[in-house]
Amino acid sequence: MIILSLAVGMIQANCYIVGCEQTKEAVVIDPGGEAKRILAGLQKHTLKLKYIINTHGHFDHVEANKALKDLTGAPILIHREDAPMLSHGGGMWGMGSQTSKADQFIKDGDRIAFGQITLEVIHTPGHSPGGISLYTPNCVFVGDTLFAGSIGRTDFPGGDYDLLISCVRKRLFVLGDEVKVYPGHGPDTTIGYERKHNPFFT
Repeated sequence: MIILSLAVGMIQANCYIVGCEQTKEAVVIDPGGEAKRILAGLQKHTLKLKYIINTHGHFDHVEANKALKDLTGAPILIHREDAPMLSHGGGMWGMGSQTSKADQFIKDGDRIAFGQITLEVIHTPGHSPGGISLYTPNCVFVGDTLFAGSIGRTDFPGGDYDLLISCVRKRLFVLGDEVKVYPGHGPDTTIGYERKHNPFFT
């Protein structure tokens, strides 16, 4: 499996290109800006984009949705509860963001297949109502639900601190200590490290 991490956009959110080495099919998770740079990453590894997936609808994770779709034709996938944010540039910030719309709604338990890779959708609300994580054996892409040593903010509209904490404990920590965590901002980490050292859970 190919995993390419790019810090993109004004807030330098993490965008992930995940590709199948055998078939060269790929997904882009959270294109928060710089669509041409993301496209260059795909081209560097000769990857064909099958899906654009948003872990949630905040602008710093969706800014390049439309541009990347225009360049590749790939459909945009998001949880139904965050989809309205796309129509006004990623939620409360606006900030002149490009608007886009969902082509497909994804929900808890869905499986997104590309090449020989399958991502399982885990609904992890708290940072936003439609926040999701994407799990494949040994790694999970968590958006802004969990960070190295921290958690996502819950003071935005639709945020819920208690729900976020519960989702991390009951839906992410059960995946196993060895699972690598790829967050929406900052460095990657592991479930085991966060379980033992994250101040929000110790």
